Amino acid sequence: MSKIKVTPSEFQVLSKYILEVSGIALAAGKEYLVETRLSNIMDALQCPSYNDLYSKAKRDHTHDIEKKIIDAISTNETYFFRDNTPFDLIQHKLIPDLIDRRSKNTGILQKTGIRIWSSASSTGQEIYSISMILKDMGIDYTRYNIKLLATDISDAAIAQASYGKYNRFEVTRGLSKQRLERYFNPDGDYWRIKDEIRAMVTFKKLNLMKPFTGLGKFDMILCRNVAIYFTAQDRKMLFERISEMLEPDGVLIIGSTESLTNEISFFQPQRYLNSTFYVRK
Repeated sequence: MSKIKVTPSEFQVLSKYILEVSGIALAAGKEYLVETRLSNIMDALQCPSYNDLYSKAKRDHTHDIEKKIIDAISTNETYFFRDNTPFDLIQHKLIPDLIDRRSKNTGILQKTGIRIWSSASSTGQEIYSISMILKDMGIDYTRYNIKLLATDISDAAIAQASYGKYNRFEVTRGLSKQRLERYFNPDGDYWRIKDEIRAMVTFKKLNLMKPFTGLGKFDMILCRNVAIYFTAQDRKMLFERISEMLEPDGVLIIGSTESLTNEISFFQPQRYLNSTFYVRK
């Protein structure tokens, strides 16, 4: 593994480049993150300096190096049913309320629609957790028109999520033994999510700083633990665009340690027990 240190000028150039291609803002003091996450790429490309890595990325018309850098920098910790509270909120409040509202406006021959978007899905644990909740509630395609979309900027994350294969450490984080046995099949030292759960989700690569073309409207959008990496200006732009993707009575869920204090012109908070969610103004 490379032990090359990033210089202040190199960090300034690289952080500007990473912001442009991914929307992720690396403030001063994050030099260690660049060194630890990009070291394997430096070694593979035999780069003697971070300026050389930047030059190679800019000259690479295939954008393969850019993709590798995005994959490395955007890798965030995730696990099934992370923080628990939002998933309890979805199961016991948001989905029942949604079905109640939608069923009143659905014709006899129509299925009630449920459209949910996990906007920064990483390796898929968040959207698969929601899929399992819907299954636990007896909600499936025979009775409902379900659209579950999961997007992420990382090709590697989307590939793993789409394949639905996790190691023992990953499945022991947040998953009960009952759900593991019900919704996964053992695959050597790994566990593979069952086809009935995998088929409920569409995965797509998406940079949240780019237009949301062709995604449609959603009843629920999850944007958890990703906007904290954006600048204040990009955060405001992101949540303004997200507000436009919600149905008039749709809801937004963000991370448990996040707030929309500076984006409150688009949303207003709602409380349910120990949970906060947001609705459009």
